[in-house]
Amino acid sequence: MFIPQEFIRAKRDQQSLVKADIDAFVQGITDGTVTEAQIAAFAMAVYFNGLSLEETANLTLAMRDSGDTMQWDLPGPVLDKHSTGGVGDMVSLMLGPIVAACGAYVPMITGRGLGHSGGTLDKLESIPGFNAKPDNDLFRKCVTELGVCIIGQTQRLAPADQRFYATRDVTATVESVRLITASILSKKLSEGLDGLVMDVKFGNGAFMSDIGQGMELAESIVAVARQAGVKTHAVLTDMSSPLAWTAGNAVEIRETIDFLRNENVNQGLKQVTMTLAAEMLLAGNLVQSREEGFTKAEQALASGKALELFARMVTRLGGPADFIERRENYLPQAAVVKPVLAEQAGVVSAYDTRAVGMGVVALGGGRVRSQDPINHSVGYADILEIGTTVNAGDPLVTILASDEASWEDAKRRFLAAVTLTQESGIKRVDRINTIID
Repeated sequence: MFIPQEFIRAKRDQQSLVKADIDAFVQGITDGTVTEAQIAAFAMAVYFNGLSLEETANLTLAMRDSGDTMQWDLPGPVLDKHSTGGVGDMVSLMLGPIVAACGAYVPMITGRGLGHSGGTLDKLESIPGFNAKPDNDLFRKCVTELGVCIIGQTQRLAPADQRFYATRDVTATVESVRLITASILSKKLSEGLDGLVMDVKFGNGAFMSDIGQGMELAESIVAVARQAGVKTHAVLTDMSSPLAWTAGNAVEIRETIDFLRNENVNQGLKQVTMTLAAEMLLAGNLVQSREEGFTKAEQALASGKALELFARMVTRLGGPADFIERRENYLPQAAVVKPVLAEQAGVVSAYDTRAVGMGVVALGGGRVRSQDPINHSVGYADILEIGTTVNAGDPLVTILASDEASWEDAKRRFLAAVTLTQESGIKRVDRINTIID
């Protein structure tokens, strides 16, 4: 008979956990026979004592198998990407269609915003009628017919992780690298992948503020995923300033469409997107080199095929058939839209990127409590890149707010988050740091 408290005691006392006991504990999380207190105690024991590579792999697979796992019979590789989150990070929205246009199949399961970090799911729900949580049959048809489908996690995919994460979120145990690894991979491996690419963010707008922490997480995920039989690459990317020119929900959908049209493209955002695309194509054996991967991704973007797949995905999941052509007729509009002007001349030299993200939350574009509704219309636009020179009176950012009071609060927050200096020679951020393959 499995006794949860003895299992917890073993990890508390730094003993090794056997697979059968890990499986039984995860089954108890799923069916409710393991209590919230026991989950919390185990999470804290792991936080302090860690898990071995083998233990982490066993926990990952047990949580993966706590619900449905997708099985595919397709003429190309099944690939996905996961980001650890940031500000202005809309990469998934372009990346999925680009990689699908290159011959892969991308069943991408995404999440909602967490803290200061925006969520892909919240952005997609800016689109009227978009069904972010279709049943498995529609999900499968969308992937099979289009090559890409971007949705939210359903209750039937890795349900043990959903309960485990909710407990970790309120017990100060989220930061455990091994538990983060198991949480991410349990969901991703339930997709039935042939290859996975991790975008691990570091910097003041990332959950891993230190590059050493980012490297530790990237290496953990790559090692565990490969032990589970999935070819995995990781890219460490800089989140010390907003990744794009926008931060919010509907406003990021607008920038996504501009990107896919190959119009007015932020080069840092493109650098990350195309690097991840090349790594996904490599992981799926669709190219033989990174250079070939970049070229193929560029062709998918330039040809318009990626834009076409994004548009068809929106329609397949309930959005308007003419969304791309008439986006401003469909996307929610903020009541107050006006710029913040620089009070002095200078060079944009730094951002408190987390504060920028929390500014979006304060506007109503994120959640303070899990049950809070999202205002999809609000956010920041025209965010200047590091190294940009401004004169007094030049726009620093455009704020989209629901009323004047919210606009004023967002202005105060943004001015506190941006640093202007008189220095010269400040370079724009190089977003790519390290690639692990």
